[in-house]
Amino acid sequence: MDNIDRELLALLQADATQSYAALGEAVGLSSGATHERVRKLRLRGVIRRTSVDVDPAAVGKGVAAFVMIDANAWMGGEETAAALAALPWIEEAHIVAGAATLLVKVRTSSTEDLQAVLRRLYEVPGVTGTRTVVVLETFFERPLDPRGDSPRG
Repeated sequence: MDNIDRELLALLQADATQSYAALGEAVGLSSGATHERVRKLRLRGVIRRTSVDVDPAAVGKGVAAFVMIDANAWMGGEETAAALAALPWIEEAHIVAGAATLLVKVRTSSTEDLQAVLRRLYEVPGVTGTRTVVVLETFFERPLDPRGDSPRG
């Protein structure tokens, strides 16, 4: 992946509805060459999907929480992944190192619904406990910067 691919990714993250002509103009390529680069990025799995960023509060999912999950066994298998994926309120699920085994991001419409999701988590085999942090306000959520800017300069 070169700097042109990285710039195309950044442009698509900002607005995925841009035409190949507009993208090509921004990076100095023809529309056809730009289309081919984007196609190859999709084939290689660099571009995983194209989606719309929806305001959660506008669709009634204004309660966000991060849940650290404790377990009595390794939770890195497909069974755990499938059990968590079956709960549509979970937006993200990560195996982590540190004070917990798993970390999930949950969105619900109310704290009562959040409580119901927490109860459902205890139905996942191996789960022994949870610790929840409820988000009061989100300053920002940032997409990955494909240009790879390093904090070290």
